[in-house]
Amino acid sequence: MMVTVARGGRRLPRPVIALATALAVLGLTAGCAGGEPAADPRPVTTSSSPAEPVRAPLRGTVIAAGEAENPSLAVKIDNHERARPQIGLNTTDLVFEELVEGGYTRYAAIWQSTVPDEVGPVRSIRPMDPDILSPLGGVVAYSGGQQQFVALMQAAPVQNLIFDRDQTHFFRDTSRRAPHNVVLRAADALADYAEVPAPAPQFAYASDPGGSTASVAGVPSARIAMTFSHIRYPSWDWDAATGTYLRHQEDAPDLDSEGQRIATVNVVALKVPVELGDVPRTVLSGSGEGWFSANGHTVQGIWSKDGRDDPLRFTDSSGSSVLLAPGNTWIELVPAETGTIVTG
Repeated sequence: MMVTVARGGRRLPRPVIALATALAVLGLTAGCAGGEPAADPRPVTTSSSPAEPVRAPLRGTVIAAGEAENPSLAVKIDNHERARPQIGLNTTDLVFEELVEGGYTRYAAIWQSTVPDEVGPVRSIRPMDPDILSPLGGVVAYSGGQQQFVALMQAAPVQNLIFDRDQTHFFRDTSRRAPHNVVLRAADALADYAEVPAPAPQFAYASDPGGSTASVAGVPSARIAMTFSHIRYPSWDWDAATGTYLRHQEDAPDLDSEGQRIATVNVVALKVPVELGDVPRTVLSGSGEGWFSANGHTVQGIWSKDGRDDPLRFTDSSGSSVLLAPGNTWIELVPAETGTIVTG
């Protein structure tokens, strides 16, 4: 039987193939005899696992390598009626809402993925802010405050930028009434602290909204409503068209200075102890109940925090980490003794 193979469109007889094979063997032998090892003609294959995607530390969104390496910027933002509409809130990564005196609330707003030119109005520091902001490092900007509270913030591992001591990066917006008119030139301020490290990731994130713990294990909830006091009762309504929750304050749509509705991908509502007094102090240590909402669903779980410099941890009923949806997050620090959280 004659065996043939194709070469360049011709079919060669078996004797020719045998001769070619013998010559090839002789060539390999000659190469080895010369002291040089023959090259292995077989292709070299390597196996490697795909690289993990790079994620923004405070949003969990996929970013390009080398992005978001700047420090975080935390700013105490006023939430008095005369301070509204606020500047820059829709570009935040994280916002903490906390109870202050008189039943009002104030924000500790954090920017890192995107830092706008201006944010505000800026107000004074409060005693719970070191516990909120220390895990982030970075820079904190505020207008001032009681010396005992300023001292607590200055003792934290955060760079302090204070309006009543250094007004280089602040100005007063003359279209607003004092004291609700201090504005921070945010991008310029952060540029002066470029050597400060980026924050460590604070929370765990799913790869997409459908993989969030709320979406997988929670129940549908179109609305999350909180009561901080008789004058502060914000709420969030699920908007499937944008994939975000839209904010109300005291039953009115909450708008930013651009006329856009305040929106967030995640709503985290925590029951926290509050020490009442002339200046209320949220006790952000220990553990308590939490409600975690994303993708139109809510799951109940537990928040915990060990010390000032430790991040908040969110776990479900089985003790597993709660996975948020990639995107921005509002954390509502609702007084455990007097506040309410209702989802549905």
